[in-house]
Amino acid sequence: MDQILTLITDKLGPMGPVIVLGFLGAMMILATIPSMMKKRVDPLDKLRASIAEKGQASQGSNSPQLRQSGSKKLEKYANFLEPKSAEEMTTSRKWLQSAGYKSPTAVRTFHAIQFGMGLGFLALGVIYAMLSNAKSEVGISSTQMIMSVLLPGAFGYYAPKRWVNKRIEARKLEIQQGFPDALDMLLVCVEAGQSLDQGIIRVSKELVRSYPALAEEFETVSHEIKAGLDKPTVLRAFGERSGVQDVQSFVTVMIQSQQFGTSIAEALRLYAADMRDKRVLRAEEAANKIPTKMTLGTMMFTVPPLLIILVGPSVYDMMENFKSIGR
Repeated sequence: MDQILTLITDKLGPMGPVIVLGFLGAMMILATIPSMMKKRVDPLDKLRASIAEKGQASQGSNSPQLRQSGSKKLEKYANFLEPKSAEEMTTSRKWLQSAGYKSPTAVRTFHAIQFGMGLGFLALGVIYAMLSNAKSEVGISSTQMIMSVLLPGAFGYYAPKRWVNKRIEARKLEIQQGFPDALDMLLVCVEAGQSLDQGIIRVSKELVRSYPALAEEFETVSHEIKAGLDKPTVLRAFGERSGVQDVQSFVTVMIQSQQFGTSIAEALRLYAADMRDKRVLRAEEAANKIPTKMTLGTMMFTVPPLLIILVGPSVYDMMENFKSIGR
């Protein structure tokens, strides 16, 4: 590797590695353009386009097709930006849905952002390496130049994935914190005479301001039930999207209560009480962790000054005695 870098530097100068990396990146982009452009036109898309053209003549600028112009621009790159297998596509869609991105083009948009940020930060790395090499009198080393180019590119490529993972964790925490309150309100709605479906709709409206992620999930459940989907299937999908163990246990209780014909209100009452107890236990657990977490800070900021105060005078006297003996 060092011999190759030395050869490139001798032939092209100090900026040789950056030039080679830029050339290889440009070649990769040019090689992928034909595959991005090769997208077969789906007959269903043709039919939708013809219907949209007819609708534009009658509806004018209020056509919903015009509001989707942003996603239409990425359709010709769908073969490049979307996973090839159906399994990977399903996994990516569920992963983004757990973060709250439920658009049909969420997977395509995510990969487009990831690809664009990777190339953008890679270009910034090349510019930074060129400026650093120009300002330095002796020039930067080849290893530093390569790292200055590749590290920003890697950061730009993995930053969107990190963002989605952090958003998933935040939504899980919000759903876990708000689920006991949602169960209490759902229990009140069911005991007041409403059905489970009506109670879910009412709870989704009440939780919009306090727990928007949980309200969105309940609203999705109500829409799927209204669309005619099987209730156990809808509830299982709700548990999978949330990723919270308490929600998945609640889904299991509701499905079993429906299958065996037991009282939904009684099941909700028992499970809501259990969720309240779990919330209290989580709060006590967090409170009990505080002394342990404070121990390290206490040791770092208390013990060194205390040692200086106690041992410092003795050390000073010893040093003075050693000086006097040396004389």
